[in-house]
Amino acid sequence: MRFAAQIGRPPALETLLMAMHYRATLAGYPLSFPLPCFPLFPMTDAFLIAGIDEAGRGPLAGPVMAAAVILDPARPIAGLADSKILGATRREQLAVEIRAQALAWALGRAEAAEIDQINILQATLLAMQRAVATLGIAPDHALVDGNRCPTLACSCQAIIKGDVTEPAISAASILAKTARDAELRQLDARYPQYGFARHKGYPTAAHRETLRRYGPCPEHRRSFAPVAAALQSGVREE
Repeated sequence: MRFAAQIGRPPALETLLMAMHYRATLAGYPLSFPLPCFPLFPMTDAFLIAGIDEAGRGPLAGPVMAAAVILDPARPIAGLADSKILGATRREQLAVEIRAQALAWALGRAEAAEIDQINILQATLLAMQRAVATLGIAPDHALVDGNRCPTLACSCQAIIKGDVTEPAISAASILAKTARDAELRQLDARYPQYGFARHKGYPTAAHRETLRRYGPCPEHRRSFAPVAAALQSGVREE
């Protein structure tokens, strides 16, 4: 049984120590509690950390997607990494494993119209909030990739390059990326002239050319400069 100090330890330190134990367990190196010199009481093993990441901040079209994942330390998933460095096939394979083996996972999103209304940063934080709110299990702590935390009911820590160093964030990165890619393939079927299945909405030369030729579709983000420029050029909307 693990133990924690009963007195003399502030709640923030308690959260930090439990987070350290959970993260070390995921990495295969469980820490040993208690710390010496403190009165002790049994501490539950149910301290849960959610990893949070997003996909789709930079594209000119489509939603920004976020995922929240609570991994099961008893069921480690080999090969977790930043989704951007994984091939599409490996991402899809890992996404299946994550959905099957995580204690909980959920997706959140903010649509193009919301991005235009509140800006991409706030829309990203909103998508993260929605993902965490949809989890079937409430986390005790959250780890977020980047340098900003959404407002959550639990404590939260932003970690730059967290999708490389934190397995739970890596898992969230993979789920957000694969979910958004699937969304853009659906958009491609609705608006085949834009080539969304190829570039996923990112501002490639080919995507910019279709904007100049056809104008934006309803899923384009009108607050983004290339889309705004296409509108100002007088090209009709699709």
